[in-house]
Amino acid sequence: MATPDHTLNVEAALTSTRKRAVRASLKRTPAPVFSDTVLRWFDEHGRKSLPWQRNPTAYRVWVSEIMLQQTQVSTVIPYFLRFLSRFPSVKALAAASEDEVLQLWTGLGYYARARHLRKAAQQLVAEHKGRLPRTIESLIKLPGIGRSTAGAILSLSTNQWAPILDGNVKRVLARVHRVKGFPQTSEVQNHLWALRHHYTPLADAKRFNQAMMDIGASLCTRQRPHCDKCPLASVCQAHAHGQQSLYPERKTADTKPTRHTHFLMIRDPRGHVGLEKRPQHGIWGGLWSFPEFDSLSALKTFCQEQITVNYRLTCWPQQQHIFSHFVLQMNPVWVTLDARSDTPFGNVLPREQRWFSEKQVFTVGLAAPIEQLIRKLFASHDHTV
Repeated sequence: MATPDHTLNVEAALTSTRKRAVRASLKRTPAPVFSDTVLRWFDEHGRKSLPWQRNPTAYRVWVSEIMLQQTQVSTVIPYFLRFLSRFPSVKALAAASEDEVLQLWTGLGYYARARHLRKAAQQLVAEHKGRLPRTIESLIKLPGIGRSTAGAILSLSTNQWAPILDGNVKRVLARVHRVKGFPQTSEVQNHLWALRHHYTPLADAKRFNQAMMDIGASLCTRQRPHCDKCPLASVCQAHAHGQQSLYPERKTADTKPTRHTHFLMIRDPRGHVGLEKRPQHGIWGGLWSFPEFDSLSALKTFCQEQITVNYRLTCWPQQQHIFSHFVLQMNPVWVTLDARSDTPFGNVLPREQRWFSEKQVFTVGLAAPIEQLIRKLFASHDHTV
């Protein structure tokens, strides 16, 4: 199937083996047959009433696509509605503080997405009068927008021809054509992009792209796919060979390393909790959190050197939080201070720091485990010796 002249010749990046595989796939299932099958399914079964599908402006689609990265639709919907209510336009988002944006992202995870959204909005205001560009090349220059997200923004908001290749679509194509190799490698990515370019119909990219995402999300799921309901089951090579669980191929699972940290949960005599802002890079970047220490002895030494009033340490039960690449063992240590002392408490928190009242603390960006600890801390009324 022909594609617009301005698109890249994706097959040029393929090895000869991959080119033969793509051509064999297209011979077995011609592009018009594939796309017509998908579109007929979408007309009857596709999702058409998601919040971002109502008045699908480029801004609304962009926000939804960023939120949906590695996150389920059911989780995203309430976050999307709150976010759009607070920031209804690019200009409103660009004018917001980082804390305002991160606070609405609390619990959604992958917080770099929120920081990139805000930075991109500021760039749009400065360079594009607050409007999202209408080309792939311009969109991918914005923070946090890659090739697939740019394609989704254009196709879903304007029906412009633009292929997409999110995780759901990769899974569908990898199974239908038994694409060998780990999907994150450039070789396999190029193979899948070539298939997407061929299959995406010129006149119906919006419906086709949404349909492919829906099939991946609701039928061609990672575990226990519903092949009996899938419109592509008759042409799916993995299904024909009973190998759905083998595609897409996975990296050999490595045991996740475990990191340990000790949180200094401290409240001053007024009952305010002390937090510090985390660095922009790394986990929970830009969020507010408890000061951290590598060991309990390091935390105790810090308290001995810095706190000028009587205090008591209480170790709370250890908690675990699982990230994509490691496990974090969190050891919360509650420091209660003597409110009866007249000695000034002083400035004991390291790095960028701030004292928050119970009313203030939930207006800034917090990681979900930290928010839970703070709520438990404020629920513990006996905060004096």
